[in-house]
Amino acid sequence: MSMADLLVIITDVLLRTVFVMYFPRSFLNFTPVCSTNFAIAFAATLISVWFTVAFTLDRFVAICYQNVKAKYCTERTATVIMGIVTVFSCLISVPWYFTRDPEYNMDNIPWGCVFKQAFFNLTSWALFELLMLSLMVWFPFFLLLLVNSLTARHILMSGLVRRGLRGRYTGDNDPEMENRRKSVVLLFCISGSFLLLWITEVIYILSERVFGTPYVKGSEFESVALMLQVLSTCTNTAIYVLTQNKFREQMKSAVRYPIYLIVKLVKN
Repeated sequence: MSMADLLVIITDVLLRTVFVMYFPRSFLNFTPVCSTNFAIAFAATLISVWFTVAFTLDRFVAICYQNVKAKYCTERTATVIMGIVTVFSCLISVPWYFTRDPEYNMDNIPWGCVFKQAFFNLTSWALFELLMLSLMVWFPFFLLLLVNSLTARHILMSGLVRRGLRGRYTGDNDPEMENRRKSVVLLFCISGSFLLLWITEVIYILSERVFGTPYVKGSEFESVALMLQVLSTCTNTAIYVLTQNKFREQMKSAVRYPIYLIVKLVKN
């Protein structure tokens, strides 16, 4: 998940936006390079989104189906699923390369990338974009919401059983119950953040399709939509990782260690 998110930052933020904006004469502005990076950025985003879904499904099986956890929640299974997601995302993102035309020609060299007019006129491209939007937003959000709801229900029901077994008056001070309540909040934060950060991009794309006008390059709404969409690829990883006790302890140790060395050096 972290590597997929890093790939999104490199391709979508650095190569496709920052470098192109501040280094307009670099090789990244050649139309073939620009078109390739455009397709890779979509593939990286798709990989990042579905890695989050796969991780959520893995946690769902591990929490709700303890009897099959040892069989399916393994490193080998995770490797196979990541491989399938990566190959599928790369293959289905290839058509994005053919949606771009040169912005202008200089010395018979194509520069820049703009959407082809056919991209807005042909029904086939509209259906392709709808498919990609469904794979990036609607299907993942539905699965995240469904799986997290089932996981939360399992946690709550298990909590009620545990409280009944421990006694009516001990449940309020039960640290296990507190951890489960935090898990429920965490699961819905993931689904909510995913929807909120993608909704602007969805509105932007749908509005452009409804009004039949080309994408407004450099518009403020487009910039905000892109910023939130890119941000969505890393929030879930941060939420998952930062809420793990072991990770927090390791981070505290990493912060304290340089201070410890400085103090030791001063004392010596």
